[in-house]
Parts: sequence; C-alpha cells; structure tokens
Amino acid sequence: MAAPLPARSRFVVVGGGIAGVTCAERLATEFPSEDILLVTASPVIKAVTNFKQVSKTLEEFDVEEQPSTMLEKRYPNIKVIESGVKQLKSQEHKIFTEDGKHCIYEKLCLCAGAKPKLIFEENPYVLGIRDTDSAQAFQNNLAKAKRIAVVGNGGIALELVYEIEGCEVLWAIKDKAIGNTFFDPGAAEFLIPKLTAEKLETAIACKRTKYTTEGSEKEEGSVAAADKLGTALGPDWHEGLHLKGTKEFSHKVHIETLCEIKKIYLQQEFKQLQKTSLSFPKDNSDNQNAHPDEELWPVYMELTNGKIYGCDFIVSATGVVPNVKPFLDGNNFALGEDGGLKVDKHMHSSVADIYAAGDICTASWEPSPVWQQMRLWTQARQMGWYAAKCIVADFLGESIDMDFSFELFAHVTKFFNYKVVLLGKYNAQGLDLDHELMLRCTKGQEYVKVVMQNGRMMGAVLIGETDLEETFENLILNQMDLSAYGEDLLNPNVDIEDYFD
Repeated sequence: MAAPLPARSRFVVVGGGIAGVTCAERLATEFPSEDILLVTASPVIKAVTNFKQVSKTLEEFDVEEQPSTMLEKRYPNIKVIESGVKQLKSQEHKIFTEDGKHCIYEKLCLCAGAKPKLIFEENPYVLGIRDTDSAQAFQNNLAKAKRIAVVGNGGIALELVYEIEGCEVLWAIKDKAIGNTFFDPGAAEFLIPKLTAEKLETAIACKRTKYTTEGSEKEEGSVAAADKLGTALGPDWHEGLHLKGTKEFSHKVHIETLCEIKKIYLQQEFKQLQKTSLSFPKDNSDNQNAHPDEELWPVYMELTNGKIYGCDFIVSATGVVPNVKPFLDGNNFALGEDGGLKVDKHMHSSVADIYAAGDICTASWEPSPVWQQMRLWTQARQMGWYAAKCIVADFLGESIDMDFSFELFAHVTKFFNYKVVLLGKYNAQGLDLDHELMLRCTKGQEYVKVVMQNGRMMGAVLIGETDLEETFENLILNQMDLSAYGEDLLNPNVDIEDYFD
C-alpha cells in the first residue's frame, strides 16, 4: 500500500527512475532523521545494482526494477508516494498530486525523466519504446508480425534491430550510417556484418529481476498510453524479452539511409489511393530492381526518398523529449534549447529551492572541454547523486566543488555483443576543423578511433576488448602532448599502457 502524502516535507524528489532514486538514497543517508519523500507515477522504481567503478570516470552497473517497498526497507526514512504530479506552485513551495492532495516542500528535486518522441502521435500502428509497459506491448505485437519498420538511429534502435529474430526489419535512418549518435561511418561499417550474420553468441543471462504489480496486467495487444509514463528502460532492457516474429529465419534487415517517414497510410487509405509498395529487398544494395509487393499490410510508410513499404507495425525510436510539462504552468523555469529545465553547476534550476537531475534537465554551466551532456544511464546516476550533494551543501550553508564525473564524458555499454567505450569528444563534437583522427581496426574483433587536436587526445571510441580505456582516459584528462608518438599511439606491437604507466 502506497504511503499517504504528508502535509509537508523538508526534501521532496519527483521521479522513480535512476536519477530520482539515486538522489533520494543519498539524501536519506545524509539526513537519517528526516523523511525523504519520493513521488513517482510508477509502482516500480529503478535501483542501481552491481555498481563497479571501472576507472576514474568509467562506471558499470545494472539497473534493476524493484517494488518501491524494497527501497523503503533499505532506507526506512524514504517514503514513496505512488502518484503522478499534476501541478507545481513554486511560489507557495507546493506540489499537487493527481489524486488531489498537496505537500509543502523546502527543497525539491525534479527527476521526472523524458518521454519518447513519437513520429506520429495517436496512430495505433506506431509504437514508442521507452518504459517496461511499452517494451512488453512491443513483444506482444512482434509475436504476430512478419515484417516491422524501425525508425530512428539511437541506442534503442540499434539494439532492437540486432535483437529481433524471425521477422523482416525495415530500418529507416536519416543519417548516412547506422548508430550516428555513437559512431562515425567507419565504426558503423565495422558493426554492419553482425547485423546480417547468424547469431552464434550465447545470450547473456538476464541480470535484471522483473516484477509485475497486481492489477497492472494489460489486455492483449494494448499499447501503453503515451501520457501514462512509466520509468524508463534499463540498459539491458531487451534481456528476458522474447523478440521473435512469426518467421523461421534468424536475421533479415534492410536499411534505408538518408530518409525519414513522409506519410503513413492505413490499409484502407492505401488501397483507395491505389499506391504501390515495394517488396522486401533481397539484399542491401540500392535495390533498383525492387518488385511491387503483392501482399496487403495493416500499415504503409512512405519515405522521403519516394519508396513505400508495407509492414505490420512501425517502431518509433527517434529519441526523447524532457518530461517538463507538469511543472511549467505558472512557474518561471528557464528552458534549454532541447526543452529541458536549465540547471547551473550546482544542479539548481532557475526557480528558488528547485533542483533537477537526469533526462529532464539541461546542463547550462560552462562544461569541461571533454564533457558533454547525453541522456544516458550513467549521467542520470551521476546527476542524481551530485544533485543530492548540492542540496545537502545548500541546506547546511556549505560550499561545494563540481563533481569529478563532469570532467570527462565516459560511457561504457554493449552493442551487437561488442563492448563499447566512448570517451571525451569521441565524435569530435564541437571541435574545430584542425582535429585529426587515428584509426586501428581488426575486422570482427576491435575498432579503435582516437580524436587528436594540437597533439592532444580529445576523445576515443573503443569497440571490442581493447583494454585501452584506462590509458586513454588518463591521456585525455592529462592533456599531455602526444605529437612525438605519432602513429605508435595505436601500434598493436607497442604496449601503450607501459608507455604511460
């Protein structure tokens, strides 16, 4: 049973994702005699488990979905309120929940995450994948599908296209190469053979415990309502889901590059307009000789390159927008260009006594030359932890230095069963044209790219088991002049770690 909302609370955190839970846990530790209020619309919260500090700035962890009661058991002074926030009256220091109650706060931290950007709202054949309910709805739909379309080129799209079996996949991306958020075309080229190869790897056992909540079972085929936002998915979100369509083959992926969806037709409209769709191409060449498709499909997508394809449904994986809507009315928040709540170097918003962390916020301090904000798990955890630290310092009237995790962008993940490490300005983001790239690639094994500027390492992409992450992290942080080493920096016969030990 969820706790009732108290009339007032010194510390209130909104959002049960990684940023919100991390913030609440840290506040609960710092103020053991104070009740910390965590307000979340979801019956389950996201907990960080198996945390491992890989190096100074790189961290690895699992994300586990847990009933909120488990959080309350670990931290008896955290009280979880299961309700969405309807309104915020910042001048009165009041939040109002959807069930009509309100609470007065002294310090508030908004960690309400982000919502998927759906390409076409309200279309029953367009699914967004953002939270556990929508991932489950996707699995149910996929089980009956022969062909689906995926639109988008970020992390979820990459994982999805690789994991789906027994179903034709049409992948429409607006960039020249796959994984544009994370990779350059060279790295994309390195990964593409994995898309068409049979999967020989044994699946890694799912480390994330799944919980269902009583009364939350959805009817078969229902799609999670866009306005009812659950907590976002974990980094291993596809583990434990059975992502298989109706067909017996393993992998069939066709990629349409440099295009977006222009229009979507339902079957009836498609027939009335007497349009012609293309059959699934036999290979990924430019399919000049594609044949008209004889089969009728529930939905059709017309691309900006003029091609029309039919499919069972379309997955919209085109990124997220900060979930700021419930908090804006009547409050004077400064917003970033991406729509997030602007925060300063102490995670404080433009409104008194209100902080923000994770996907909902936009970092508006002058960043380190080798750090940038990305809406990723690692940054949600770091921001939630640091926001709590800043709230504590403010409350006690102490000064605080910027956390070290914002010195260098560092992210470790897995794509297509390869370990992927991204460091600093890994895609030369924001660097002048005088930067240069150095590459080392062993087909099917590893891909190493470093970004150099004025003899100094500014960023790196490491795919595969390279064991270079700690050395490169130090070289980027130290900004040592590496001009003298030239190409030896990536020479596989030179033990680079010993060089800079």
